[in-house]
Amino acid sequence: MVHIGNDWDALLAPEFQSESYQKLRQFLIQEYRTKRIYPDMYDIFNALKYTPYADVRCVILGQDPYHGEGQAHGLSFSVRKGIQPPPSLQNIFKEIYDDLGIDNRGRHGDLTAWAKQGVLLLNAALTVRAGQANSHHGMGWEEVTDAVIRLLNDRQQPVVFLLWGGNARAKAKLITNPQHLVLQCPHPSPLSAYHGFFGCRHFSKTNAFLVQHGMEPINWSIDG
Repeated sequence: MVHIGNDWDALLAPEFQSESYQKLRQFLIQEYRTKRIYPDMYDIFNALKYTPYADVRCVILGQDPYHGEGQAHGLSFSVRKGIQPPPSLQNIFKEIYDDLGIDNRGRHGDLTAWAKQGVLLLNAALTVRAGQANSHHGMGWEEVTDAVIRLLNDRQQPVVFLLWGGNARAKAKLITNPQHLVLQCPHPSPLSAYHGFFGCRHFSKTNAFLVQHGMEPINWSIDG
């Protein structure tokens, strides 16, 4: 049974008891036994562990975990200290610098400080085979992460949703309550960053919205 350790446990209990999740669980048991899967099984739900439901102010939705050795640790776009930030994360840091003048470049890529401020760093699928991007797409994770988005949509306190790229933008239809802010643009990968991610100013727009609604802005420095 999944144990997250905060308010997500009760909220997601129906999802984790569903037939769909039981099938996903059996699939994952076999995958972890027979293949190299990222992240480590104890890190799969870190996004929810680090950012309780009641604390969420912003959601950054990714596609699936990094599929390189030692990169993924359960937070979208984040890598542990000591691991070279991948190109997408380097582009995120470039946009933050251009938008807000905060310079995270050339340091590390661990975004835990954001998660602890209420930034839910969620991927659409929470696991992946080594070297095979999107390999666990369609295996049942989407039902879980759709449930997370719906629960946040139901909340009265406003939330900012940052949807970057096609997989993330497909979730926009789940966000129907007008008190939330949905910001969409291309993915920060090198293939698409120059087609609308750079210059999106999502970080300053997020903070302006939070302040407007009486909440603390996010400190987008990776050291919090």
